[in-house]
Amino acid sequence: MTMNDDRQFPAALAAAMAGPFDYDGGDGVDFEPFPAFLSAADTTDWFQAWTGNTEVDGGDFRVFGQDGTGGYAAFWMVRRDRPAGEQPVVFLGSEGETGVVARDLGDFLWLLADGFGPLEAATSYGPERASRPHQALAAVAERFASDRRTSAAVVIERATREFPDFDEIIVGLCR
Repeated sequence: MTMNDDRQFPAALAAAMAGPFDYDGGDGVDFEPFPAFLSAADTTDWFQAWTGNTEVDGGDFRVFGQDGTGGYAAFWMVRRDRPAGEQPVVFLGSEGETGVVARDLGDFLWLLADGFGPLEAATSYGPERASRPHQALAAVAERFASDRRTSAAVVIERATREFPDFDEIIVGLCR
């Protein structure tokens, strides 16, 4: 378990999660933000159920939302002693899908601004999905990460390149 167990949303995440996400009949973003990170106990319960492994805990994750099927979006606390906003954003789907969708919160804001949620970024059609710029989320990204402006495709590619073994790590924990 990581030593930094801060369960407060970073200001940038709180701002991005404040507005509703429009599913738009399947063409929008399938994401339901939580009002706060899941508790440590709830995160461990979920992660043990997801992996089928009662010997793991959820300490390496800060879960902040889900898609319509119950797949979770979280910060993966892999960078020891760094705050949540400096951690990669991952998706662990209800059907076993996994993916690192952004290298950190700044990149995640631009992913959202380009009309992608964690599910859309983690699934096989993610990088090929058409951009659907979201004005309000672009304003949040501009406010908190103006120097990071980029497309969702670049955010996904950078995250995948930096953390190529995420799927293998998670699968290795499954029973």
